[in-house]
Amino acid sequence: MQQRFRKPLFVSVLASSILLASCGDAEQADSGAAQQQQMTVGVVTIASRSVDLTTTLPGRASAFRVAEVRPQVNGIMKERLFEEGSMVTAGQQLYQIDAAMYEAELASAEAEIARAKAAVKASKSRFERSKGLLTDKAISQQDFDEAEAAYLQAEAQLKVAEANLSRAQLNLEYTRVKAPISGRIGRSQLTEGALLSVGQAQALTTITQLDPIYVDIAQSTSDYLKLQAAITDGRIVTDDDNRAEVTVRVGEDGNYSTTGELLFNEVTVDPQTSAITLRARLENANHAILPGMYVRAEVGTGALQNAILAPQTGVTRDPRGRAIAFIVNEKGEVEQRYLTVERTVGSDWVVTDGLRVGDQVIVEGLQKIQPGMPVKTEEVK
Repeated sequence: MQQRFRKPLFVSVLASSILLASCGDAEQADSGAAQQQQMTVGVVTIASRSVDLTTTLPGRASAFRVAEVRPQVNGIMKERLFEEGSMVTAGQQLYQIDAAMYEAELASAEAEIARAKAAVKASKSRFERSKGLLTDKAISQQDFDEAEAAYLQAEAQLKVAEANLSRAQLNLEYTRVKAPISGRIGRSQLTEGALLSVGQAQALTTITQLDPIYVDIAQSTSDYLKLQAAITDGRIVTDDDNRAEVTVRVGEDGNYSTTGELLFNEVTVDPQTSAITLRARLENANHAILPGMYVRAEVGTGALQNAILAPQTGVTRDPRGRAIAFIVNEKGEVEQRYLTVERTVGSDWVVTDGLRVGDQVIVEGLQKIQPGMPVKTEEVK
């Protein structure tokens, strides 16, 4: 009888033990889940600050000065005195034209000067004597007038001879064709022995000044109007002269850059592209930028006041392309925000709507969170 009553008692005790064990396991699971939800995420606290804005625009380089060299006297080219593709300075002789005829004209002009001076001397002496004779009434008034006229005519002939001498000297000087500007000279279009003439259509060569250099930049009308509206509203501050700094980068990797300033904006819009042309002048000491080259220009557009910046690592896109950021709200829970972003500044987005100063944007641990989840925060520098 005692054995029959012991067996049910043992079963009851065993069932109670199993029930207690299962309750303990459930409590441990719930505790582990709570600890897992309280994960730590890296956040960046939003603050406002002033940022310098730049706009990257395409542009084309153009020469600062271009001069086509042409002959100013007729003649045969005797010699080319420069190396094609080299640097030349203003006043440097480039060509020599046969000067024999012009040297002869100069000698004739000099002889004419000597003859005219002799005629002036003789007529002046006669005129001076005529003055005294007229006072003594030894000659008639007509004779005196003729002597005076002869003297004045001799002086006029001397001035004509001097003008001819200056022209002969100038023509002789023009046989030495010189560089009008400093810069890099191109190839010679004509060789020795070619007949040159004044006003010929073909230039002898071309000189291009490369330092400094111009860059013509195209900006869309819509971007230009947005910039002007931001300046009017006071969100963007420019200097008094509105001379923005321009940085130009060339090459696929943009490994060469140079800086300059924006000179002016065109007053008309290109009807085909609806773009405004901006011209910048930049230093080009090593001549890395050549006329006609395509460049990328970073144009400073002013300083944006009280800008809200969000790290790009904390901003994602939904399937519709809308910008999204996850923040930690005052309850310590994850909250999803839709943002309006305008542009990038370095590694940040400029946010115009959706974030406030003091918001904590999650930048680390985004793959393991979801809205409403309680999290712990750790500031990321």
